[in-house]
Amino acid sequence: MAGAAGPGTGPGAAGGDGDDSLYPIAVLIDELRNEDVQLRLNSIKKLSTIALALGVERTRTELLPFLTDTIYDEDEVLLALAEQLGNFTGLVGGPDFAHCLLPPLESLATVEETVVRDKAVESLRQISQEHTSVALEAHFVPLVKRLASGDWFTSRTSACGLFSVCYPRASSAVKAEIRQHFRSLCSDDTPMVRRAAASKLGEFAKVLELDSVKSEIVPLFTNLASDEQDSVRLLAVEACVSIAQLLSQDDLEALVMPTLRQAAEDKSWRVRYMVADKFSELQKAVGPKITLNDLIPAFQNLLKDCEAEVRAAAAHKVKELCENLPTEGRETIIMNQILPFIKELVSDTNQHVKSALASVIMGLSTILGKENTIEHLLPLFLAQLKDECPEVRLNIISNLDCVNEVIGIRQLSQSLLPAIVELAEDAKWRVRLAIIEYMPLLAGQLGVEFFDEKLNSLCMAWLVDHVYAIREAATNNLMKLVQKFGTEWAQNTIVPKVLVMANDPNYLHRMTTLFCINALSEACGQEITTKQMLPIVLKMAGDQVANVRFNVAKSLQKIGPILDTDALQEEVKPVLQKLGQDEDMDVKYFAQEAISVLALA
Repeated sequence: MAGAAGPGTGPGAAGGDGDDSLYPIAVLIDELRNEDVQLRLNSIKKLSTIALALGVERTRTELLPFLTDTIYDEDEVLLALAEQLGNFTGLVGGPDFAHCLLPPLESLATVEETVVRDKAVESLRQISQEHTSVALEAHFVPLVKRLASGDWFTSRTSACGLFSVCYPRASSAVKAEIRQHFRSLCSDDTPMVRRAAASKLGEFAKVLELDSVKSEIVPLFTNLASDEQDSVRLLAVEACVSIAQLLSQDDLEALVMPTLRQAAEDKSWRVRYMVADKFSELQKAVGPKITLNDLIPAFQNLLKDCEAEVRAAAAHKVKELCENLPTEGRETIIMNQILPFIKELVSDTNQHVKSALASVIMGLSTILGKENTIEHLLPLFLAQLKDECPEVRLNIISNLDCVNEVIGIRQLSQSLLPAIVELAEDAKWRVRLAIIEYMPLLAGQLGVEFFDEKLNSLCMAWLVDHVYAIREAATNNLMKLVQKFGTEWAQNTIVPKVLVMANDPNYLHRMTTLFCINALSEACGQEITTKQMLPIVLKMAGDQVANVRFNVAKSLQKIGPILDTDALQEEVKPVLQKLGQDEDMDVKYFAQEAISVLALA
């Protein structure tokens, strides 16, 4: 800590004078000088308690000057301090004394660490609202001016975030000064300052008078949008949304659109990415006429951009763009001007682009209607369902419900389900695994009747797959399906089929029965487990394969807590005791473990 003199007393003086009122601040000084960062941090977090103990006057005259003088510490301590001071107005005597909080926050707004500066600015913005108009001009505006003309870029970047909160309540003369300071920061030599100014340009524009927006903000926007640094230019795109909302169509066309067209074709992909990312907001801000004339051609270019990140960002916005088009003539615009580009993206070389498109393309079916969906969109969905990238397939399967609403379950089953079944029986086990993971999702979208008719047999077939990972995933899948469709469905549809496998000649399939019982018992509840599953497990205790027998012991341990005490004592205990005497070491071990876990000894 920087060694600053304590406010009026040293830590030892409190005890000597017998003045208890000085004790909190003495302890604070001690803790703030401690070498342990955690202690310093804790004391800052207790500031409000200390301020309460001191009372408003001594908080103003002693605590705040002390904090202002000692601002030199680890970033996390300063961050906590900046946050605490934002809520301190009541502790210094209310709005009339809010200005007392400005000096420590001003110092914090100039430190090197960005997070601390941002938090200090956030607190200053909060406190500015608590100033009276007179106090704002007397104390807050001079602070903003000092920061705006500071030697270090850190103070000038912080100033950018404060203009919009003090401008609306300032007098005309002061407003002119504030605008002048903001203008100079927009053309600052340091890119970081121009970046900060660009990020606050839209926010500042919203509080300005319309004439000032046209005469001052638009030229600033134009300059920042053609800055040499792409990090400044892309922030200007963000500001464009706010500025566009304030102007009439004619002013937009004349003042903003030339710059926006230029941004959509910027040499830096980051700027084009930002245009794609903010496309929906821009579309709403500029209105339907300019969207049709300017934005759609720009969007087409973004969809076929040379950079995959830009294409992916544009693909994400396809559905929103189409939804925001005026309903009259929307279908024609989509079919003629958007769909041809979407078809290209379905077979894009980059998986992120395909995945982004797959996450939104299904939503077009509700906009284009049944016939167009069947004729134009279904072939695209099919192509994406067969894509080698699992994320693309998942995004299609996840959104099947909106297509289902438009074309109906029968049409869907004729077109897309064969592709899903084909994937479910794919020779590559990882492809089969991916489809199993989507099955509960698909089941929820298709409903129980349709699922039983078309997909149930698939789910059962996976239980006897030759790859263990598939059998395991199929077991978990059954549990999720029971959670979705309920225990009655399980009792009638799933449990009988699972229990038949207990007599399978292949011991691996017999073990799968046990794994299924483990997974299903909890979802099915006590009655089904006791009446239908338990007898099968107990019968399998006599299996000739040791692996099956020790899995019986593990299953009994798993389902034991679900069973009632009678079943445990009368049926489970004797079987486990018998297995505990088994000739196989593993069977013996797992049986004894089950006995101790279930407390049956």
